[in-house]
Amino acid sequence: MIAYYEDGDNVITMAMNGWGAAEPAWWLNLEANPNAEITLSRGETIGVVARSATGEERDRLWERWRQLDRGLDGHAARRPTQTAVVVLSPPGSAELLG
Repeated sequence: MIAYYEDGDNVITMAMNGWGAAEPAWWLNLEANPNAEITLSRGETIGVVARSATGEERDRLWERWRQLDRGLDGHAARRPTQTAVVVLSPPGSAELLG
């Protein structure tokens, strides 16, 4: 299970491996093949397409995470690279078109 929050039709999570340096295997798999199915905490299974948020979108989504976890920046500072904010969108979503 990974932590997430919903942002409109998108599910937002972070690619972290216990705040260690290595990228989590699930994220490496999604980078190679972004089509997946996820099961939300309420038991609903949905199809999604994964991508990493960039620019202003990443900033906005990161800020929301900071509201949920006040220690986020301190945890993230342990990693040698920027933590990917992962956007899981419904297939065919306009969000995918950038």
